[in-house]
Amino acid sequence: QVQLVESGGGSVQAGGSLRLSCAASGISIRGVCMGWFRQAPGTEREGVGTINSVDRTIYADSVKGRFTISRDNAKNTLYLEMNSLKPEDTAMYYCAAQTFRTYCPTSVQSTTYNYWGQGTQVAVSS
Repeated sequence: QVQLVESGGGSVQAGGSLRLSCAASGISIRGVCMGWFRQAPGTEREGVGTINSVDRTIYADSVKGRFTISRDNAKNTLYLEMNSLKPEDTAMYYCAAQTFRTYCPTSVQSTTYNYWGQGTQVAVSS
């Protein structure tokens, strides 16, 4: 059974930093297309960034230069390092994995992932 479990969310003041983790079980994340998404209350889920099979990353314009996606294959964990946080970054953050095909999404907003985590809440106060 495949599981993705996010952690690391919390409350932080504007300008602060958080590192989210997405621990995978049931699959190896090595070379797997993965993404981070977020959803604020009353809004649609939006893509934050993706990492492809050769660890190339792409980001939404709203987080470019502030957020970094990485993975530790030995720990089977995906990370989202978030710096210079803003109140508009407040949302539930989700990780996702795509295992059903070999080519990765080329758009940050693509939701063609077959496994999703339950989310971790991030709240940024001004």
